[in-house]
Amino acid sequence: MTATFNVLFLCTGNSARSILAEAILNQVGGGRFRAFSAGSHPAGQVNPYAVELLAKNGISVADLRSKSWDEFAAPGAPAIDFIFTVCDNAAHEVCPVWPGWPDRPMTAHWGIPDPAAVQGSDEDKRRAFRKTFAELNRRIALFVSLPLDKLEGLALKQQLDEIGRLGDKGE
Repeated sequence: MTATFNVLFLCTGNSARSILAEAILNQVGGGRFRAFSAGSHPAGQVNPYAVELLAKNGISVADLRSKSWDEFAAPGAPAIDFIFTVCDNAAHEVCPVWPGWPDRPMTAHWGIPDPAAVQGSDEDKRRAFRKTFAELNRRIALFVSLPLDKLEGLALKQQLDEIGRLGDKGE
């Protein structure tokens, strides 16, 4: 029997990037992954552009909500196998740091600019969300394809970090 891995996507506000990642992984994870998302300072609501984009792509938005990472540090919370931060260090955002970082659970930084911070027309904002969705979709597809039963320790950490560097060089 294949193990189910619990994955937590962290960001500050938990309204856009981490929410998109949670929904995408739950859609494409094929039962091997159970994704969650949270924020160190949750916005309290899911960004409407994120909801619109997910629904347009046939991804369920029913259980999505902006929540604090405190839920995942509380007794009875699911044991987390992987944590990915998706905040953008280049924009000087403060990324949450999980207790036990960087050793347990396995962690990586997958920084992506915040589409919720985009100013302009509705179409400008939708374009930013589509770009974020595509980047997360690409990274998550690579993550899902990793032979997790064969990789461990440093080799796995290197693969996760490499996925996080996608796009850093214009890829």
